[in-house]
Amino acid sequence: MEAWRVETFLTLSLILTSLLASASASASNGDLLSHLSTFHAMVHEITPDQVYSMWLTVRAKAIAPVLQVVVWMCMVMSVMLVVEATYMALVSLGVKIIGWKPEKQYKWEAIGEDEEKGSSAYPTVLVQIPMYNEIEVYKLSIGAACGLTWPSDRIIIQVLDDSTDPLIKDLVKVECETWASKGVNIKYCERIDRKGFKAGALKKGMEFPYAQECDYVVIFDADFQPEPDYLNRTVPFLIHNPKIALVQARWDFVNYSMSLLTRIQKMSLDYHFKVEQESGSATFAFFSFNGTAGVWRVSAINEAGGWKDRTTVEDMDLAVRATLKGWKFLYINELRVKSELPTTFKAYCRQQHRWVCGAANLFKKMAWEIIIATEVSLVKKFYMLYSFFLVRRVVAPVVSFVLYCLVLPLSVLVPEVYLPIWGVAYIPTTLLFITAIRHPKSLHLMPFWILFENVMSLHRIKAAIVGLFETATFNEWIVTKKVGNNLKDTLDIPLLEKSKTKLRDKINLSELGFSAFLFFCASYNLAFGGTNSYYINLYMQATAFLVLGFNYVGTCYCASFH
Repeated sequence: MEAWRVETFLTLSLILTSLLASASASASNGDLLSHLSTFHAMVHEITPDQVYSMWLTVRAKAIAPVLQVVVWMCMVMSVMLVVEATYMALVSLGVKIIGWKPEKQYKWEAIGEDEEKGSSAYPTVLVQIPMYNEIEVYKLSIGAACGLTWPSDRIIIQVLDDSTDPLIKDLVKVECETWASKGVNIKYCERIDRKGFKAGALKKGMEFPYAQECDYVVIFDADFQPEPDYLNRTVPFLIHNPKIALVQARWDFVNYSMSLLTRIQKMSLDYHFKVEQESGSATFAFFSFNGTAGVWRVSAINEAGGWKDRTTVEDMDLAVRATLKGWKFLYINELRVKSELPTTFKAYCRQQHRWVCGAANLFKKMAWEIIIATEVSLVKKFYMLYSFFLVRRVVAPVVSFVLYCLVLPLSVLVPEVYLPIWGVAYIPTTLLFITAIRHPKSLHLMPFWILFENVMSLHRIKAAIVGLFETATFNEWIVTKKVGNNLKDTLDIPLLEKSKTKLRDKINLSELGFSAFLFFCASYNLAFGGTNSYYINLYMQATAFLVLGFNYVGTCYCASFH
């Protein structure tokens, strides 16, 4: 083994020497030629054993100490992460065990028509549907919104169309006119530009006089299809509890079985709703608005300062500002709204970039506002700053990538680095168990979920850095492509199917680069051994990066009009 290493370093030194000799041969400056020749001679005087000895010294004295500091930083962050996950899981399980229902904590009474008041007993509700070139789903969302059970004179459907395709704009406008001819109070709204993206559209929609006269506003993204009784199950909480600003429903997914990609996404989002949203609602009455499938009190939006487009998470921004004004939120796990998951890996990465980057950027912008807020308790401030923002939005993406995709593979090349077993084995196992107990029907997908999340950690840490340091793409917004009616009722699709994309989109260089790096580290560990053997784990990670590097995941059926 030692002989192989010496030969390797000898080969590298000879290559370097050859390059220097070539440079010196082409140099016209005599001094440069002389210096290069001298250096060439010095290199030849160094033996392979000396080169290898120098490498061992540099590795032990310079590289290992730096890497060890990173290891302990990752250990601290891992402990923060597992404590936070355990806390949320215990709260979520407690809610499930004791049978806690929102109706038990907050007053709720069904709205009944008064013979004297008639439909005026119902508050006026505005339903906003922001969309952008949503050719695949516009009929579904508009139809579902128009089918909501509510007095026709107490509901307004507002379609906020930012589409840039003239054909799609005409189709959406015709659909609105069709529903209007059936007696539905529906408004078609368009803007000259897309300033502020979704936040700008929602803000513009609220500026109309009829919108300001509404008591509550419901937001549905273009792929969301609420059940007819949605308003009857949510609005009463707002009517009878004046401190509640938001009632959030859970997302359901019509295409979750489409591919392995969509099934893994469902696992992650189910955990978000079952654990994060439910624990936040049950303890501090605070969680992030999911941007859709929620009912807002219009007065709370106005008091919080309205919609702002300073980040790509305008929903979280509004939720934090409303909380700082003393408002409470309620999450209803039993109420589900149908929606759609991204069907290609690139679409999912763009969505995750928007969410992670925006959240990190919002943390940077609002940390001081949270600290100086006067209408929020110290405990709630700590929860918002530490748990909600720091641990979940910064620590989670950083430790997932740095520890498992950088430090662990590098440790096989630098054996002087000590990795505590509790940090690289016990904590990940605990986190896996916490996730698995809420997904008993998806245990067979857990290995795929773990490997996929390792790959996604690369994109999430990149997004978090972009958001924190506000680089060029920190406010980039790319709308997720939908499938809609092109989704077949019966799908005969293998779990791993190559995405049908253009040639330039078929290769993800960052994933392929990390795959090569992990394959090298795994092979080095297998060949030379060492104090720890991680090569099985590293080979699996490398394979996952390789598969996603070539886009061998997900599938997509999108309509084409050109």
